[in-house]
Amino acid sequence: MSLSTAPLSGSASPREILSDMASVFMANLESNTSSSLIVPGEATATCWSCGTMRAVHFCSACGKVQPPVPVDYFTFFALPRKLNLDTTLLEREFYELSRKLHPDLWARADKQEQEWSLEQSSLLNDAYRTLKDPIRRTEYLLRLEGVELEEQSKAATEKARATGEIKKQVVPPDLLEEVFELNMQLEELRAQKKIGEDDPALVEELGKQKLELEEKQESLSEELKAYWNDWDRLVDSDSEEARRKARDKMVDLVNRRSYIRNLVRDVNEVLEG
Repeated sequence: MSLSTAPLSGSASPREILSDMASVFMANLESNTSSSLIVPGEATATCWSCGTMRAVHFCSACGKVQPPVPVDYFTFFALPRKLNLDTTLLEREFYELSRKLHPDLWARADKQEQEWSLEQSSLLNDAYRTLKDPIRRTEYLLRLEGVELEEQSKAATEKARATGEIKKQVVPPDLLEEVFELNMQLEELRAQKKIGEDDPALVEELGKQKLELEEKQESLSEELKAYWNDWDRLVDSDSEEARRKARDKMVDLVNRRSYIRNLVRDVNEVLEG
């Protein structure tokens, strides 16, 4: 991750510099959503402390931690918005930044720098956890692209049950019959457990269906990765139509996989309950 020298403009305070940096970065993100590489600090002010280096996360000249700026997780690691990542390099960069941004290293710095270090470290951890996981990485990129994915999380399910709200989810057409039968079996087993009974044959059948669903989930994960190449190839393309088609294919697979994952979770809860 390289840094370039640039003259300090004016005698702005750290707060004023942070505001200017945020404005520049957001403008850059809005006008370059398909940019192959958006590097934090590429078009921003110099280090708030010494003014001799352009700031990324910390200054290579004076070593001061820099104010966090509103960037996406890919940008935080100076990565293009592509899905095929070298996770080994990502991990190496994460640990390097962790050592330099850890709040304990700035315990004797002034309060403002301590706060910046804490915020930078928090953003670093969130970005790393998201990008290192292939599914979370894909979901995150799709959200950056303006896609509202179907909510399949456990929290959303519990909220929908408690409030009566309709959770956004669509049963994949090819699973309609299978899902209907599975839900009937789950309700039957729940009813049996309430009165202290278990039907061994039903438990065995649900166990088999769980394995089949897990296999489908894994198959969809592999199919999703196959579409990464299409997306990465089109990131810098001028064809919005081609990008939309590649994106929509991934959205469909992510939603299908999430729905099946939800079913597996429901089966586990009933079998273990």
